[in-house]
Amino acid sequence: MRILLLCTTLIFMNFGFGAEMKRLENQVVIITGASKGIGREMSRVFYKEGAKLILVAREEKALKELSEELEGSIYVTADIRSLDAMQKVAQEALNKWGRIDVLLANAGVCLEKRLEEMTLADWQESIDLNLTGAYISLSSVMPTMKQQKKGKIVITSSVTGPVVAMPGFAHYGAAKSGLSGLVRTAAIELAKYHINVNAIEPGNIMSEGMVALGEEHIKDHVRAIPWGRLGSAEEVAYLALFLASKESDYITGQGIIIDGGQTLPESHFLPY
Repeated sequence: MRILLLCTTLIFMNFGFGAEMKRLENQVVIITGASKGIGREMSRVFYKEGAKLILVAREEKALKELSEELEGSIYVTADIRSLDAMQKVAQEALNKWGRIDVLLANAGVCLEKRLEEMTLADWQESIDLNLTGAYISLSSVMPTMKQQKKGKIVITSSVTGPVVAMPGFAHYGAAKSGLSGLVRTAAIELAKYHINVNAIEPGNIMSEGMVALGEEHIKDHVRAIPWGRLGSAEEVAYLALFLASKESDYITGQGIIIDGGQTLPESHFLPY
């Protein structure tokens, strides 16, 4: 009996049944805005789950350092506002691995400017980086995913615009609201190719930009969050991981909020 059990164990080990399965083993993933914040944590989480990464951002130094940390990944400096640049990113993935399984269209910028001070250039910059860039990123991988009849597209949006408003962020909110329309329509058009399109809508997440605003600013935000703290970039990354995995195959066209309950209360005068 002991010999039989030992042989059975060895068979399972040899065929890999005892090994831990990674959720995105050998999946080819393009991540925009990968050099910092949420994009950097997405890169680390997806790397741990076995993905083959194409890291994209405008800041080459930080991008190169991250690529060296995540052994086997490749990086491409590109501006998401350029269709030509993003098509070259997609081609780089095809040249290296022959397919594209996941796009994390994460790149964006949060610029504050009140309406009375806002210029047309301010408005256009926010729309280009937060909305048009996501469309260009999506359109760059779409031909490959359609041919494969398979793909996951996850766009980083925000609660600002789709759910709530914030003074000084009319251009940002307008762009993120626009992403909701893009996600829903793309989900319908691409469903027949088995391509899922979803958005992540983070609330206030701890980041370099948030730290720069100071401790009092952070405390003001925390007071409005029932969970009692800011979210982490890693928590957002794990939501992206779920939406990129086969576990979310029947979810498409959705904007999923991750905000510690911030958008739930009727009033921010919480009972504790």
